[in-house]
Amino acid sequence: MSDSESTVDSVPSRLGRFLFASALAALAVRNLTNLEGRIAYADAKGVPSADSIVPAASGLLLGGSVGIGLWKLPKLSAGSVIAFFAGVTPVMHDFWAVDSESRGEELTSFLQNLALLGAAIAFFKRALEN
Repeated sequence: MSDSESTVDSVPSRLGRFLFASALAALAVRNLTNLEGRIAYADAKGVPSADSIVPAASGLLLGGSVGIGLWKLPKLSAGSVIAFFAGVTPVMHDFWAVDSESRGEELTSFLQNLALLGAAIAFFKRALEN
């Protein structure tokens, strides 16, 4: 077993993947179980074809999170999560374009998504090393 394989299988690595993946899977399931509300929100943000894009993006997030958690097809899985956050974050959490009453909440969501995007990029880098 190589050093990178043993690092991927270490307890901290498995725990980190589990925590990251389970949180993202929960977000995806919440989206999928409230599609009507999520589609309405995306429509309000001006997302074209929201009725198709929201379930597809949520499926992308769910599939990517499961793949990262199980470390199956890790490049594809991390890439899926990266694509989700890169596409969703600036459109859905455009704190710079909302009124001052909504700005704080949108900024918090934007920064949280940015942190999750950073973690997905780190997982993608790790997958490239294996």
